[in-house]
Amino acid sequence: MNRNTLGQAVTIVTIFASATVTAEVDFHGYVRAGIGISGENGQQVRYQSNKVGRLGNEDDLYSEILLGKELYSQDGKSFYVDSMMALLSDGSNDFEGTNTSCELLKNSAGDVDDVSCDNDAEFALRQFNVQAKGLIPSNPDAVSWAGKRYYQRHDIHISDFYYWDTSGSGAGIENLSVGTGKLSLAVLRQDSGDINVNNFDIRYAEIALWQDANLELGFNYGLINETDEQKAEVGEDPLMLTAEMTMANVIGGLNKTIFQYATESYGEQMAGLGAGNSPDATSDDGIDGYRIINWGVIAPTNTWEIGHQIVYANSSFDSQDDHSIFNIVVRPMYKWDENMRTVFEGGWFTEEDNKVDSSGSKFTVAQAWAAGSSFWARPELRVYASYLTDYENDNAFGIGNDTEYNLGVQVEAWW
Repeated sequence: MNRNTLGQAVTIVTIFASATVTAEVDFHGYVRAGIGISGENGQQVRYQSNKVGRLGNEDDLYSEILLGKELYSQDGKSFYVDSMMALLSDGSNDFEGTNTSCELLKNSAGDVDDVSCDNDAEFALRQFNVQAKGLIPSNPDAVSWAGKRYYQRHDIHISDFYYWDTSGSGAGIENLSVGTGKLSLAVLRQDSGDINVNNFDIRYAEIALWQDANLELGFNYGLINETDEQKAEVGEDPLMLTAEMTMANVIGGLNKTIFQYATESYGEQMAGLGAGNSPDATSDDGIDGYRIINWGVIAPTNTWEIGHQIVYANSSFDSQDDHSIFNIVVRPMYKWDENMRTVFEGGWFTEEDNKVDSSGSKFTVAQAWAAGSSFWARPELRVYASYLTDYENDNAFGIGNDTEYNLGVQVEAWW
């Protein structure tokens, strides 16, 4: 065999070996992107999407790329490595890199007051962890893990509201069979500035209530691990309790009812629509908070599916008046055929934060085409129009404008 033939053979073997390795790698992801305009504000605006709904109300490009691979599988034991990179930008440029341009902001006297910096895009390492199964003989399905990961996140899709999300760097064991349910234990690092805080997360799930109904209970405790020099500036450790009831086969769909109670900075997050993470270690205001959530998707007929959320939350403080919020979002969808649908979304909220009132609404109509007829079918291409109203701020969308509209096209996909 001459040198050229040998080189060609090596190249062919390398290609086939690379293809084999690639085929064994799990590839998942998420993306939302598009283009839109508003009536008075140029690029489309985003208005209180957690409170009035996200359809036709998102102004960003966001994507996640997940790559995972099983590195070992033998005698009932396996080790799996999982990774994720994310990109966030406003979608305004063709080449969206990490270049940063800064501008000195000067006052009328010519002195520099501030610096304004714009990034093309933000890249982030969202997950990188190892998960192992089969290490506990009595619980072969239990997963031991360590690293950085999305950890059992609970959210409402139509508003992108994460009400229970303690993701971060940490370690734990999940899906331990204990009694009739599944027990998960984890500790995740969620520092508050330069103060070390660790979130102890305990969950007991799949507690059977009746046919097609189960309960999940959770306890989160934010342990503030301050240095001697930081002791004078930290507050009390926050905690959060969660109970979530899930019912299947409710008018052809599912329904979830959630009750959460929290203290200190977790309590502030109740009306602030936080997720029970990233506590404020310096918070010391005797805060108590709670919220009641109901959300779900029903299918009353073969051609209609309807998603909804109802949220009421309240946070009370020693030194100021309460913060309370109530919102409703409804997303009906009419299916013309397997792939084409017309989607409507209406949302409304009212909020009082230390005697400051705010209230608003949004209505969206979208014509969409999706990879299937399900409410959850993606990818989905949408052409939409949205009308936004702020009932308390006459200048919410520019001087003298308390209403605005968006027109746009968007794709959303997960795989």
